Amino acid sequence: METDGQHREVTLETLVEKDNNRRDKTASPTQVGTGEVYLTVVIPAYNEERRLPESLAKVLTWLDEQAYRSEVLVIDDGSDDSTIQTLQRTIEERQTRQNEEAGHCRLSVVANPHRGKAFTVRTGMLQGQGRYILFSDADFSTPIEDVSKLLPWLEQNYDVAIGSREGKGAQRYDEPFYRHLMGRVFNLLVKLVTFSPFEDTQCGFKAFRREVAHDLFSRVQLYGENSGPVQGAMVTGFDVEILFLARKRGYKVREVPVYWYHFNGSKVNPFKDSLRMIGDILKVRLNDWRGLYNSGQK
Repeated sequence: METDGQHREVTLETLVEKDNNRRDKTASPTQVGTGEVYLTVVIPAYNEERRLPESLAKVLTWLDEQAYRSEVLVIDDGSDDSTIQTLQRTIEERQTRQNEEAGHCRLSVVANPHRGKAFTVRTGMLQGQGRYILFSDADFSTPIEDVSKLLPWLEQNYDVAIGSREGKGAQRYDEPFYRHLMGRVFNLLVKLVTFSPFEDTQCGFKAFRREVAHDLFSRVQLYGENSGPVQGAMVTGFDVEILFLARKRGYKVREVPVYWYHFNGSKVNPFKDSLRMIGDILKVRLNDWRGLYNSGQK
């Protein structure tokens, strides 16, 4: 795949110097005083009865305080614990005080069959109705406040803004060395196989213009509508495919340094998930050679 000047400009090295100079002008997104949903936050959840209540409360509190309307879509990936029941109680509590205290954020839950995180994220991204749609891991290792770093770039005519744990301004906290090493090796393989310009494809904090999100997630090949049932948690390389498709279709992607905190309870299996993700990289390249990403190009 060719990488033109437009694609090269997304690398952190060539852009981060401009961030501080532009921060005052882009510190907050356009405030929306109408009934339009400005931001959709998609949260995939699989057996998150312990971690999700605390992180979700923080997200809802922050979004309620914003001057724009928002929605949170929690997509349950066939959990077999009490995740759904916990979410239903939260919705009921918000409904009872909706007219008096609750802010501009609407909370909804979608119950999926257990088909893995990639399929779960896809469900939410296709259903989101906000002008901009963000997906984040359930533990919000990158705090919801950092969405304010991404949205201004979408306001400036970028199509996708992705959180990055690499580059000037990014910070990692309490990350085990082996996790960091795994991530850097994986990123090197992504660059070698897909010619990716990005320093971090796997940070679970990415925002899209709505029409772009709907376009990209409707075209995925690895974990699309035909995804079958899975066993247990399954970490995949679906982010690599999404970013490959974004570049293939000529969308402008901005990589933005964010804060990232390591929390206990990760579902990553270093051996099994690494093999699966490497396989996903190779499948993306094979799919491209087979022309599966060419239909309906812009």
